[in-house]
Amino acid sequence: MFKKILVANRGEIARRLFLACRELDIRSVAIYSEADAGAPWVRLADESYPLAGVTAVDSYLHQQKVLDIARLSGADAIHPGYGFLSENAAFARACAEQGIAFIGPTPEAMEMMGSKAAARILAQRASVPVVPGVDGAGKTDAELRTAATAIGYPVLIKASAGGGGKGMRVVWAEAEFADAVQAARREAQSAFGDDHVIIEKYFTEIHHVEIQILADAHSNVLHLFERECSIQRRHQKIIEESPAPVVRDNSLREAIATAAVSLAQSAHYINAGTVEFIVDGEGNFYFLEMNTRLQVEHPVTELVTGLDLATWQIRIAQGERLPFTQADMRQRGHAIECRVYAEDPAHNFLPSIGKITQYQRPSGPGVRVDDGIEAGSEVTPYYDPMLAKVITWGHDREEARRKMIRALHDTVVLGVTTNIPYLLAILEEEYFCNGRTSTNYLAEHMTTWQSHPDLSSEEWLALAALELLQGGGKQSRRTPLANGNAAAVGPWTAVSNFRNV
Repeated sequence: MFKKILVANRGEIARRLFLACRELDIRSVAIYSEADAGAPWVRLADESYPLAGVTAVDSYLHQQKVLDIARLSGADAIHPGYGFLSENAAFARACAEQGIAFIGPTPEAMEMMGSKAAARILAQRASVPVVPGVDGAGKTDAELRTAATAIGYPVLIKASAGGGGKGMRVVWAEAEFADAVQAARREAQSAFGDDHVIIEKYFTEIHHVEIQILADAHSNVLHLFERECSIQRRHQKIIEESPAPVVRDNSLREAIATAAVSLAQSAHYINAGTVEFIVDGEGNFYFLEMNTRLQVEHPVTELVTGLDLATWQIRIAQGERLPFTQADMRQRGHAIECRVYAEDPAHNFLPSIGKITQYQRPSGPGVRVDDGIEAGSEVTPYYDPMLAKVITWGHDREEARRKMIRALHDTVVLGVTTNIPYLLAILEEEYFCNGRTSTNYLAEHMTTWQSHPDLSSEEWLALAALELLQGGGKQSRRTPLANGNAAAVGPWTAVSNFRNV
């Protein structure tokens, strides 16, 4: 049993993991960069240690620093969260060499599934449908161009290593291919140290569906149903939900889930992971990739299944056997997650840097918030600008949608620009309401969106102060006393609650 876990991450996922450790009565260790000194999530850990440096490379990605702190603190396990070192097989192997448990899959499984090319081969062997394409290993750009012509345009060039849209290019015609493949190789080399790319058929109308996997070290592999993550900007998700609107019958759900389990079994996979697919309008599905870690969107699965994935990651790493079977798993209701970013959707999602002067998180039945910020927190250019995740649950999709609209209206972030108005516009758009959201949804339905002129932070704070003085609420209230004489003031009515949109 683990006595102390170091969380090699920051922000909302670090906070989430500290809470999981607390529930399991395990001490937790935080590490923080110079830019994160004083961050609220650091205070949730039992111990915290500084990392010299502000950039990710100098702090959270610096393997030796992380391992040194693990030894210094006496941690017997490291949880990498997502991003940073979470899918780094070399780091997982280094942990094992120093007698520190890595909470995640084995290095071998990580290497196998972390390479899109190797995962594609494994999927084919496991009879899992794959997108028509070709592996670019050892092939010249000219050979790849010939292969792309044979596949048929448009095609997608993507880095074999990594993710997040880096090293990815859509090519619509042969004349564009040479420049695109060189650009993809350069970006892949810069981001992942590997210019290996693969070429695949690009579908213009497709849905992104992923299956959550949970597997122990005793050969038990379960799926926890699907999530749809089709609403993406720059190949990064901003809204996720479960069940997936595109999966309209149990036969398709069972086919995709069975393929995911088969792939995980073939890789001898252990711990939490996600198998990603694309689904077309006719119900055909194709394997995309596997993420060998906890996903950002794991809360939607937690809400519809009732399982705590973070604690089960830890329990599996301790050698525990899953006490439930596939037959025990059920999807209950509907969950939606919105990622709140400090960015300006009206200006090409430009990150918004600065100090958060006021922050109010939503609450109420069916509302969950995973965050790592507070008033006074700094949004810096060094890390991803995601501030929080708002997750809602309802008995059906419409109830979850309405709860999300209310929750986002109740979310206040002042000092930086956020994507909250943009998220609200999506939630109330006709195609989203009908569940018709392919991966090009934003390009088709949100290109004309413009934010309304916003008040300055000072004006919002003045309104907030007025609201507090007047007590809030729409209904008439008792007349306040002026020197004990109500008649001197006369009747009055409180203004309605202010909101950020």
